[in-house]
This record gives sequence, C-alpha cells and structure tokens, in this order.
Amino acid sequence: MDAAAQRRLKAIQGHIISTAGESPSLLRPNQTAGEFFSEKGYSVVLPEKLHTGKWNVYRSARSPLKLVSRFPDHPEIGTLHDNFVRSVETFRDYKYLGTRIRVDGTVGEYKWMTYGEAGTARSAIGSGLVYHGIPKGSSVGLYFINRPEWMIVDHACSAYSFISVPLYDTLGPDAVNFIVNHAAVQAIFCVPQTLNSLLSYLSEIPTVRLIVVVGGMDDSMPSLPSTSGVEVVSYSKLLSQGRSNLQPFCPPKPDDVATICYTSGTTGTPKGAVLTHGNLIASVAGTSISVKFYPSDVYISYLPLAHIYERANQVMTVYSGVAVGFYQGDNLKLMDDMAALRPTIFCSVPRLYNRIYAGITNAVKTSGALRERLFNAAYNAKKQAILNGRNPSPMWDRLVFNKIREKLGGRVRYMVSGASPLSPDVMDFLKVCFGGPVSEGYGMTETSCVISSMDEKDNLSGHVGSPNPACEIKLVDVPEMNYTSEDQPHPRGEICVRGPIVFQGYYKDEVQTREVVDEDGWLHTGDIGLWLPGGRLKIIDRKKNIFKLAQGEYIAPEKIENVYAKCKFVAQCFVYGDSLNSSLVAIVSVDPDLLKAWAASEGIKYKDLGQLCNDPRARAAVLADMDTIGREAQLRGFESAKAVTLVLEPFTMENGLLTPTFKIKRPQAKAYFGKEISKMYAELASSDPSPKL
Repeated sequence: MDAAAQRRLKAIQGHIISTAGESPSLLRPNQTAGEFFSEKGYSVVLPEKLHTGKWNVYRSARSPLKLVSRFPDHPEIGTLHDNFVRSVETFRDYKYLGTRIRVDGTVGEYKWMTYGEAGTARSAIGSGLVYHGIPKGSSVGLYFINRPEWMIVDHACSAYSFISVPLYDTLGPDAVNFIVNHAAVQAIFCVPQTLNSLLSYLSEIPTVRLIVVVGGMDDSMPSLPSTSGVEVVSYSKLLSQGRSNLQPFCPPKPDDVATICYTSGTTGTPKGAVLTHGNLIASVAGTSISVKFYPSDVYISYLPLAHIYERANQVMTVYSGVAVGFYQGDNLKLMDDMAALRPTIFCSVPRLYNRIYAGITNAVKTSGALRERLFNAAYNAKKQAILNGRNPSPMWDRLVFNKIREKLGGRVRYMVSGASPLSPDVMDFLKVCFGGPVSEGYGMTETSCVISSMDEKDNLSGHVGSPNPACEIKLVDVPEMNYTSEDQPHPRGEICVRGPIVFQGYYKDEVQTREVVDEDGWLHTGDIGLWLPGGRLKIIDRKKNIFKLAQGEYIAPEKIENVYAKCKFVAQCFVYGDSLNSSLVAIVSVDPDLLKAWAASEGIKYKDLGQLCNDPRARAAVLADMDTIGREAQLRGFESAKAVTLVLEPFTMENGLLTPTFKIKRPQAKAYFGKEISKMYAELASSDPSPKL
C-alpha cells in the first residue's frame, strides 16, 4: 500500500467513533470526511460511481465503508447450517422450541426441547430423507403452520443441502399444486389436515416421492399403490428411520440456495424468490449489529413461518440462543399463549398493534372520568419524559402501565413492527404503555427481509430508519408521479436496494427478474420513499398501487387505509377509487362489539348485525368517525372517503381478500365488492348538486 493510500485510510478511520454517547452520528465533524462520504446522522451518503455521479447512495453509519455479509463476532458462520451447529454447541442445554401441552383436553404450560435435542432431531430427519433416496439439492416442501417440527425440518434441509420450499397453508390447493410442480418438490412435510388435500391431486404433482405427516399416527397412514411411486410415512417413523441410519452432514456453501420463498403477490401466479444461505446470513448479520437478543430472551412464534419476516427472526433467535415458544395455531388464543409464555420479544404487524391500541383506548374511555384522567396524566407525563431522553417516573408504571403490560405477559422488553406502515401515534402509544423500545422495519422477501430499521435510541416516529448495514439504498426519480431526487425539502423517489441481501432472482423466470433487478445489481422495490433529516427513510407511496381520480389527483390507498385503521369501528378497510370518479369510497369490515355498543347508546333497535350494518345511521356514524380521524391525520379533501359500506365478514386469506402478509388483494377486493362499490357511486352521483354535462 502506498503512502497516499495509507494516509487516506488513517483519515477515514479517524472519523469513525464508537456508538456511545447521545449523538446519533457515528462520524466526527471533520471537514475531510467529505472526501470519502457525507455524514447524515444514522446514514452516510456516498457517490454512486467513485469519480462521477451524484452523492445519492445511502449506507448505515454503523458500517459505512463495507457492506456487512457475516456476523462481526462470528465471521466463520457463512450458512444457516453453520449458524445452527454453533448454537447447538454453545447453547446445548438451553431451552429452544416450546409448545403448550394438552392435559385432559385443557391446554397447559409450555414443554421445551433444548438446542441439543433439536440438533439430534435435525440429524435424524435429514438422515431419514437421505434414507428415502431424496438427493442432495432437492426441494422439500413444508405444508403446515408454525410448530417445532417446522424448524427441525428447516435445519435438516440446511444440514443436508436440501432446498426448503414453504407451502402456505392459506394459499389454497391450486397455488400449492403450482408451487410443488414449479419447484419440482420431491418430499412434502404436511399435517393430517393438509394430507387429504395433497392426496386429492397426487397424480398432478409427479415429482413428489415422499409425504411425511407431522402429528399423524403410524396406523392411520394411507397406503398408496406402489404404482403411484409415492410413500406416506409419519414424522415419528421418519425420525426413527433416520436414527437407525444416521448419515454425515452434507453442508452447503454460502452461495448455495437455502430456500425458494413463493410470494403470493396481489395478482397472478406465485413467484419463487431464490435466496441463498449467504443472503439470509448477511441480512440477519446486518441487523444484529444494532439489535441484540440474548439466551435469556423468550420469543413467541405466530407470524407465518412461510413469510420471510418470521423466517429471518428465527435465524436471529438461533444465533442468540433465544427460547422460541409457538402459539396454539389460533390467533384468537394468542393473548392466552402470551400470558402462559411471557415473552420478552414480540414481533408483529400493524394490524395487531392497531387492535391493541384500539382495545386499550376504548377501555380507557369507558372506565369512568377519574380513571380516564389518571391514564391521560400518566400517558402525557411518560411520553414527555421519553421524548426528552429522561427516565419516566416509575410511579406511572405502578399506577397504570403494569396492568397494560400484563396483556402481553408482562415481560416484553422489545417490540418490532413490519410488513406494512405503523401509525406514529400507535408507535408512541406502544412505547409509553409497554415501556420498552418499539422498532419499525422495512423489508421484502427479495431482500432476505430487512432493508432498513429504526435505531433503538431514535425517538422520532413515522419512518423506517436507516439502511441495514448489509445493503445500500438509493432513490430513483419517478417523473410520471412527480417524485425526484431534487425535491425539496426532502429527496423522493423509488427505493432501490443493492448488496449481499438481494435475492438471486425469481425461480425459472428471467423476465420478471430483469424487471426488478437492473444491470448494476439494484433491486427496484416499487415503493416510493423520501429521506428525512438524519438519514432516516420514510415510505410515502407505492408505485404499483397508485391510481388517479377523475380530476387528476394521485391517490395512495394504503396510506389512507392505515389512517382509517385507527377508527374505533374499523377492523379492516378497503379504499377504492378510479379515474372515472372524483371521490373515494370505502368498504369497512366493522368491529361488531363496538357497533353493537354504539347502537345501544343511540337506542337503535335491529334484528341482526347485518340489518344494523345497512342502517344509514350506522353508516353515517362510522363515516363521521373516519372523517374525524382523517382530519387529525391531515388527509386532503380528495383523500377522504365520501361513502362507506359496512360488512361483517372480515378480509381473510381464506376468502381471497388478503395475501399471507396481510396486504389487501386489490383486484380481488374490487371484484368481490363490485356491487357495493357501484351502489355507493350511484348514491354519490344522485346526491351531487353539481350540474351534469
């Protein structure tokens, strides 16, 4: 290295300091820093090309000069197999996988499998697959919801170089059929409930050679004719076959494919995102620099393991030796599971956080004037202390918030929100009520999960933080939507991501891969963002879901739906508009208990809830509440729904209205509620006093 290069390296190192102290910046205020990168608080900015081009590429200030691809403390971990092997050795006797045990039909306490026991089971299941002749590199399907066996099978796939292919239990048989054929799946792990579905179209999935039934009894396994070429065995039988025929590991390399994650998308057939071991390790390694889990932590697993959010969380829990307790499989019993497990880490989605927020605020409002005043005093005092960087008085926790914390088990120390935007009000509310950091992250399957996340010490809400140290981000102009990098006061554009977290492409689909990954390796996310001061990223729009109203105004429906989600009557909301109409309409899946309580307070009689939903007074009350919430959120006039239809049926994956990541399938929702939408527009047209042309 020549003298000039050494001087430059020394100068750069001089700008980097530890993260201690109150300043969010990791760079010293030294003018020569500008020669290498520009300091922006939580992020640093670099030029896209070394000698030419704009300074528009943002990286984490925690790792400005090199993108993270391995765990800094354990660079020897290059694959998911390496990660689990280290944890089995390090945390052998620690609790790992827990489920609630049924005693006389009653669900009891959690029973645990240790890391060592899980490692033994992993070896047996992997050896069992080899025993049945499943060759290295084959795709193995997982067709059941979260439970310990899911993780054991996934670890077995990593240890013996199989490719795991999650099959969403809610995607329906048509999609599962498509994925099994598309990925040439050779073995499928299912449960008795999904076995019959598989057997009904077995002749249509010719690549399948082995079906393993988790939770099935040996004597109830169907025997298929030998001509089918398919064997059906129970999980316990495969376990014993593997134990009797143990095989050495067949470890993968970092560049080998770990999983093909099929994203349902909102239209068309599922796309298979190909993720390597290196992709997943890089994503979690980057996150681990700022987020610390410990062997004393307890995590509850209920978000779909087929979704990358939960998948990445599981890689992190393994790395840190965390105990993972599984829910019973019923979302309605999640709070009961939380009370039994008492987790310290809770990762969820805005949909659930919004319900927690609405439930608590509604309980406060109906608790009586004295209790409501006490809550408001406690809330405001604690919120101000947090915003000013002071420790709140413990008196408020004793008087008010400890009772609220008990709703999630009483021990949650860290909360994470992902999958869609969380309202700043709800985030602040969670921080105050549950007394710990609440972090919002942004990511997607194609980036192995996390693109950006909030710093734990950042008190500003309403953004998704700075880049994962394992990637870099730039915003690209979208002129047709009037978003540019020259916008003031904040640069705006489509969020593009590059780095070791970016997937290898869509399986067997070069055309769609080229549509999202350009020749320089940038993944175009389709999300519109802006840079806030301090190098924080804020999601403001969606390139694909944008539509125009008749008067030419652009509408981002998801932003409006997230506002209306805070309305007390609204369980779920679908906002619709098009270029033929000048206003928006909304379909609201109502909270039946709150609607009934409102009707009782108004003295309104009704035969059933369906009749109440159709009552013009109920529709007017819900629309008025939505208008109030909309004004508080400063929605512009054309962004407010002008008519509403109330429905009792929730939007679910089963009725085809939600993706597995709880996003509304817009084309399907439009078709499903076509009559209601037409009726609302007809009513608006008949009441419009403006002259018709």
